Amino acid sequence: MSDAELVRGVLLSHGKLAEGMVDAVARITGLDEGALTAMSNEGQNPQGLADQVDALVGSGPVVVFTDLRSGSCALTAQLTCRGNGKRAVVCGMNLPMLLEFVFHRELPLSELVPRLLRKGKEGVETAEPLA
Repeated sequence: MSDAELVRGVLLSHGKLAEGMVDAVARITGLDEGALTAMSNEGQNPQGLADQVDALVGSGPVVVFTDLRSGSCALTAQLTCRGNGKRAVVCGMNLPMLLEFVFHRELPLSELVPRLLRKGKEGVETAEPLA
């Protein structure tokens, strides 16, 4: 995949969660400009949010990450990505998943998305108490 075809990520969340996640990833990785974009559903009606996501997503390959599996963010992501082979939706975003995304954006969506899901699930575990 060429630089022009690197997968972009759009984080769509309630409140300022997406903004904070992009900030955290940038601080850890020195994020490339345009690799991840934060969006909030705050103050948006469903159609306005869908129009905004569709315009932001564009025509290149993209993963739209949402905070929850249900609700306005997930529904909007599913509607705007429906029937487009260059768009994927991943719900339940977390920091390990987003870091994996940043370091493997050159992969085709068919390889990238399962990798992101695996990394996201691996990142959720209990920590042993300190003695």
